[in-house]
Amino acid sequence: MDIQNRTLFFGDNLEVLKEKIPENFFDLIYLDPPFNSNRNYNVLFKEGQIDSSAQIHAFEDTWEWTEDTVRIFNELKNNPKPQIAILINSLSEFIGQNQMMAYLVNMTARLMPLHRVLKTTGSIYLHCDPTASHYLKIIMDVIFGKENFRNEIVWHYQTGGASKQHYSKKHDIILFYTKTDDYHFDPMADPDKRTEKAMERAQNPKGARIGANDIYKIPMDVWEIPALNPMDKERLDYPTQKPEKLLERIIKISSKEGDWILDPFCGCGTTVAVAERLNRNWAGIDISMQAVNVINQRMNAHYPGIQIHLDGIPMDFESAVSLAEKDKFSFQDWAITLVGASPPSGETKKGADRGIDGIILFYDREDLRNPKLKKIIVQVKGGNTNHRNEVSTLKGDIERDSAPMGVLITLHEPTSEMKREAALAGEYRYSESTSFPKIQLLSVKEWFEGKGLKLPTDKINPFKRAEVKADQNELF
Repeated sequence: MDIQNRTLFFGDNLEVLKEKIPENFFDLIYLDPPFNSNRNYNVLFKEGQIDSSAQIHAFEDTWEWTEDTVRIFNELKNNPKPQIAILINSLSEFIGQNQMMAYLVNMTARLMPLHRVLKTTGSIYLHCDPTASHYLKIIMDVIFGKENFRNEIVWHYQTGGASKQHYSKKHDIILFYTKTDDYHFDPMADPDKRTEKAMERAQNPKGARIGANDIYKIPMDVWEIPALNPMDKERLDYPTQKPEKLLERIIKISSKEGDWILDPFCGCGTTVAVAERLNRNWAGIDISMQAVNVINQRMNAHYPGIQIHLDGIPMDFESAVSLAEKDKFSFQDWAITLVGASPPSGETKKGADRGIDGIILFYDREDLRNPKLKKIIVQVKGGNTNHRNEVSTLKGDIERDSAPMGVLITLHEPTSEMKREAALAGEYRYSESTSFPKIQLLSVKEWFEGKGLKLPTDKINPFKRAEVKADQNELF
């Protein structure tokens, strides 16, 4: 099993780790699994299922008591390694069959193969919040060995609300483990902690005396790193995005140039973006097609011409059909990228089904002295049959949202009635000399055959939204 540098795997990391990642391969693993960042703590401990909607990312289903979770739970309870079986049975008796236990079952099942793919000289950083860190530390002690626990790092930040019922919650926990006693750790690699004396001591450690001014410059286990604010230029409007400075410290201290970095819950791709900037080899895994799309676009925007290897993404019509049948939401997330759309954000999210699967932002040229930010609504239909009323629905949606244009992506070729309905919608005047069809249709089959759309050329980079935040607020 060979892995190419700059590979993004789409799929369940449990399957990817088992089928596509070789043993003892990665020098550093960082993971920030989705958990309490976008859920209520009390709900996690409530018995039964949590109501979901279309806007919930596919990867959140991993924390439910699905058939797969029950199967994994039973396998762990009967694991041939006695410590694992005892661990899961004990946690189950103590916590009960609730959402927290489902989360811990799925985390245990993934931390085991992560131990397998980590080099004997490697390190792993598990990012979590205080509501689960104590449970996860027990699991990490069993899988990685309590003797390989190095630090419980407290990441302190200022963002977040206050409460009159408890102290303000202003920190996350990062559990730092290694696989053995032989691992790379260079605290002087952190540029914020370098001093002339400390650098001299690092270069000539034998016989060097450690003074008081050197000790406090070694990074402590409490990190004061600001969280991203709403107007931060690196912000991608991704709910659980972490600041690059946090990942930069981890990667610089626990790896060298040319080392291999893995993020099995790579989300919006901060880990791999920093790894690329620091000249590390990297791979990322995410079960959300939306996340893979975000990372791919982010890396191409920041590193023009970069070659990203996508594994698990449809590369022909047959594989697109298979994805549509397997997971309609992942199919939607993939399909909108065919026309350069990005996932909706804020109040435009689907769920109450406002008829928006994706949006394309652009500046019109009707008034060159005062160009306005506009949006194109993108809808996706992955069914085996197409109907004229789908075009009629899109026409109503763009009128409701005051959008000048709409795009309907279908799995199979649109019918003649659909094409007629789209043509009757008329045109949008983009400039004095240019107009575009108000509604355009594109089938996935046609896209693979080379067909495209007629769209404005001055589209907005979705990863520079902070620069157009005021205009965007007017739209939404």
